[in-house]
Amino acid sequence: MFEKVLIANRGEIALRIHRACREMGIKTVAVHSTADADAMHVRLANESVCIGPPAASESYLNIPAIISACEITGADAVHPGYGFLSENARFAEILTAHGITFIGPTAEHIRVMGDKIQAKITARSLGIPCVPGSDGAITSDEQAYKVAEETGYPVLVKAAAGGGGRGMKVAHRREDLSSALSTARAEAKAAFGDDALYMEKYLSQPRHIEVQVIADAHGNVAHLGERDCSLQRRHQKVLEEAPSPALNAQQRSEIGGVVARAIGKLGYLGVGTVEFLFEDGAFFFIEMNTRLQVEHPITEAVTGIDIVREQIRIAAGMEMSFRQDDVEFSGHAIECRINAEDARTFAPSPGTIKDFHTPGGLGVRVDSAVYSGYRIPPYYDSLIGKLVVSGRNRNECLMRLRRTLHEFVIDGIKTTIPLFQDLVNEPDFINGDYHIHWLEDFLKKQAAQD
Repeated sequence: MFEKVLIANRGEIALRIHRACREMGIKTVAVHSTADADAMHVRLANESVCIGPPAASESYLNIPAIISACEITGADAVHPGYGFLSENARFAEILTAHGITFIGPTAEHIRVMGDKIQAKITARSLGIPCVPGSDGAITSDEQAYKVAEETGYPVLVKAAAGGGGRGMKVAHRREDLSSALSTARAEAKAAFGDDALYMEKYLSQPRHIEVQVIADAHGNVAHLGERDCSLQRRHQKVLEEAPSPALNAQQRSEIGGVVARAIGKLGYLGVGTVEFLFEDGAFFFIEMNTRLQVEHPITEAVTGIDIVREQIRIAAGMEMSFRQDDVEFSGHAIECRINAEDARTFAPSPGTIKDFHTPGGLGVRVDSAVYSGYRIPPYYDSLIGKLVVSGRNRNECLMRLRRTLHEFVIDGIKTTIPLFQDLVNEPDFINGDYHIHWLEDFLKKQAAQD
């Protein structure tokens, strides 16, 4: 087992990793920018190293500074969390070259799944169902028109190196396609330095379903069920729940089995999430995230498995502490991503938190690194924390969520708590009857009423 783990991240996920390490008897090293000198994970870690100024490019994305911090402190492993360098294959390779373990999959698997075109080709070869569309990159308008005719309109043009909704355009008819291609190509080039595009059939009202998988170096693979992440704004997840209200036990078992077998064939190592669009009873592969997900706590809530602990064990060469037959799904869990943003306009709201009181009671978990007097810096993601509520069934979970949202106190800045207070009283959400465009439609109606 590792002696000392360096946490190459910040905020709530850095604190989450620190807690797992501490429970396992592993010392931690916190790295931080000058803006995060007073952060909670910095205060609690065994050691801390300042790695640069506030800008992420000069601190949390600064690979030489992180390597230096490892060497100074003698850290023998690095946990990247999510975001920043978590899906950077070069970072994983550099750590390995320095004899430091990267707590995550191999650089090869990060690279394959980071390229959306290659990921789709790989998924198809492993028996994972994919959205009909181009077999590879779209190199000409003529090729795009041909694919669109085969799949039928509307079609979705996507950046191969994309993420976060950038480099994505919908063409509803033939006349829209050329403009969609040129706009997506320009966006992709500006955002990712790569203008490669691919195309797929546009699904009108799908749900976003993702399957959590885990695999060790001893041939053991398991899936931990699915999460429904359909409540999104601008392709960014806002609220997630497990299990999905749209799936039955048979569908859950079937898609979980397909994913677990595919991951086994791939020889994948560690924790990963395979994401699907789900419409009319059919699953279509979108992408695979080769890292820990923001929403992992709801899976932990319904399975009782500590996913971060398993990540660390697997990276250390140990076997998973369970097998597929040991996984039991119990109850229901919902996560609200509480951000330092205006609940209506979503304008960022950095500043000092005057009062901070988290809800408590049975089935309530708050993953947050903020405290009273903490100043939210304007340089990073606006996530304050995650409210994770679980119950014996979905109805109990919803009742508990309503209570906790009214109990949560964050004064001094604006937050998205009022949005969730509205959502939990919406009939469509209560009935579990929503899709990936539902939230944006709901917000438009709200704006029209204001």
